[in-house]
Amino acid sequence: MSASSSPLDRLVDRASALLDRLESLMPAAAEPDWAGAVAFRWRRRQTALGLQSFLQPVRQVSGIRLDDLQNIDDQKEAIARNTRQFVERLPANNVLLTGSRGTGKSSLIKACLNEWASDGLRLIEVDKDDLVDLPDIIELVAGRPERFIVFCDDLSFEEGEAGYKALKVALDGSVAAQSENLLIYATSNRRHLMPEYMAENLEAKYQEDGEIHPGERTEEKISLSERFGLWVSFYPFRQEEYLAIVGHWLASFGVGQREIAAARGDALRFALERGSRSGRVAWQFAKDWAGQHGRTGRRAKTRAKPRAA
Repeated sequence: MSASSSPLDRLVDRASALLDRLESLMPAAAEPDWAGAVAFRWRRRQTALGLQSFLQPVRQVSGIRLDDLQNIDDQKEAIARNTRQFVERLPANNVLLTGSRGTGKSSLIKACLNEWASDGLRLIEVDKDDLVDLPDIIELVAGRPERFIVFCDDLSFEEGEAGYKALKVALDGSVAAQSENLLIYATSNRRHLMPEYMAENLEAKYQEDGEIHPGERTEEKISLSERFGLWVSFYPFRQEEYLAIVGHWLASFGVGQREIAAARGDALRFALERGSRSGRVAWQFAKDWAGQHGRTGRRAKTRAKPRAA
């Protein structure tokens, strides 16, 4: 330390040295319980030494199965095929699932976990605000034998958010290649993950040959979504599709076909009150109806078992 250092400089140096010593005495971050869970959440917590991040095991995983997802056969086939390729160590893509709310986007990813957990598939749920930690997550799992899906649910960005750039780089833009045992699956109600404004259409340039070139802001938004190799779109259900899903869930509670037919009117009113005929609303109606009628036949939701390492 220089003799001309000010008292403030000396205080800062001493504090920095003290923090370094305290950090060396702190226990290392606990290794995730890889064998005890098939799903994890990326968490952050504030400590005396700053912000620490870690993987938290999810002990109770949704028991949704692929067969439970009705009237999205094309979407289910595309996601299941890509996931199967990934688990079998074949080339596979990052996936963006977009479209109407309650149509099964998130449930489909959870169902894939249950389908292939015994083959080594794992899920890491990451909040949008924590996407800046994606490089740390990728590094953490890079040496593991399992296959990891980083799951970002209901994803959307406003301009300038830090997670936007981090996700863009992680998908395709870093000098380091993405780990071969990790893919990113994201769901969103927005096709390009960001709000779109009418004014942006005015930035489009029209060429003499009739071609239209989007403006810079539009190109920037597209540049993120196009980094996902597989796009899967979901659409609102028609009335009969909604009623078929209601019937599936009521049957899972042990309700007979005659009673299912009699419940159609109630199911339609239930959807009308919520302004949506979605798979989520169908499941909510089935639970409500079964509860009112004392039905407890819903099969137990068993936790997917991890494969022994």
